[in-house]
Amino acid sequence: MGRGDGSGRVVSPDDADDTGTGILHVDMDAFYAAVAVLDDPSLAGKPIIVGASEGRGVVSSASYEARRYGVRSAMPVRQALTLCPTAVVVHPAFDRFLEESEKVMRIFRDFTPLVEPLSIDEAFLDVRGARRLWGSPGRIARTVRSRVREETGLTCSVGVAATKHVAKMASTLAKPDGLLIVAEADTQEFLRGQPVRALWGIGPKAGEALANRGIHTVADVLDSPMPVLERALGHAMADRVWHLARGIDPRGVETERVEKSVGHEETFHTDISDTAVLKSELRRLSDRVGRRLRSNGWEASTISIKVRFADFTTITRSHTLSEPTSVSQRIGDAALELFDAVDRVMAIRLVGVRAEKLRHAGSTALGLWDDDEDWRRVEGALDGATEKFGRGVITRANLLRRARGGAGLPSHHNPGSLEVE
Repeated sequence: MGRGDGSGRVVSPDDADDTGTGILHVDMDAFYAAVAVLDDPSLAGKPIIVGASEGRGVVSSASYEARRYGVRSAMPVRQALTLCPTAVVVHPAFDRFLEESEKVMRIFRDFTPLVEPLSIDEAFLDVRGARRLWGSPGRIARTVRSRVREETGLTCSVGVAATKHVAKMASTLAKPDGLLIVAEADTQEFLRGQPVRALWGIGPKAGEALANRGIHTVADVLDSPMPVLERALGHAMADRVWHLARGIDPRGVETERVEKSVGHEETFHTDISDTAVLKSELRRLSDRVGRRLRSNGWEASTISIKVRFADFTTITRSHTLSEPTSVSQRIGDAALELFDAVDRVMAIRLVGVRAEKLRHAGSTALGLWDDDEDWRRVEGALDGATEKFGRGVITRANLLRRARGGAGLPSHHNPGSLEVE
């Protein structure tokens, strides 16, 4: 499969067996930090934190030099600097990240049209149909890595396997700047020694439930009867884990994908306890979510909120709607209902609203009466005004009064009033 080269990375040899493979998972190495080094070569070899240093910024990414000190994504920048005081903090330059991402994705598509981007810096490639032109999957992976380095100055890690799940596991083990090939016949051997948390979908809670039953590795999963897995994980996840542990993953590379969710969140400059202010912010975020849904022709079946308290404890709550919607008012109503059920034991530093389980608008027929007809008409007019005049010229009256420093917010019985600025 692969061996170390003395630098800590894993690199499969040129003659590694890639029989039965055809799926590549390509993951850029510390992408944001690497782009920062491209723009400022003096940063090379230094611990880098990408994030806003002022206020309550969090780490978007960190170089491997900073990660050695325990710096991780989503960590407060202040905490990261405590762990690594010599780190250089670089503000995120998202336009530059997108520019470099587009270059990388174009390289991928030179090899195959079957490219499934997972995020700005990683993608699956199905190269089974590209053998005649580019060679075996292992050779394609090496060529991809070379071209990315030569044409962008960035490095990537690549996993090559027979399935998406194993390819992604392989690329993670290959980091940084490595290549790991897992032949189809070697899949079981490869999987057996992996920690159970490496399996797709096993988070901290599921991992703890398995550990409590003495299941720590994939080999332990293979040795466990299905009823044991079901008691720990429930039927659906137990079935998934049972198959993944055996290398069974029927998912193909999807070139056309509808976003799984749309969300917005806000981190406050100071922790907030005022319920009216928090609800006003949830309304504003719901309006933004609804506007994005409508502009892309989507509807959501589930609405969720995210609440992060002053001590960084973070909770999420979700609610499945009776009918899918893209109406901001309906999204906001659901978000506020969820928020009312939250036990707010301390001040809050962040709130967020997310629309999930998306589908194309109109795929579900409306009933004889449309309870949201008036709001659809109003919000359609507002969308037109926003497109013509720009975002920010129209807002809810309560948000406008808050921005003007009014004495307070209107009472909750009138949450839908709108005002043109």
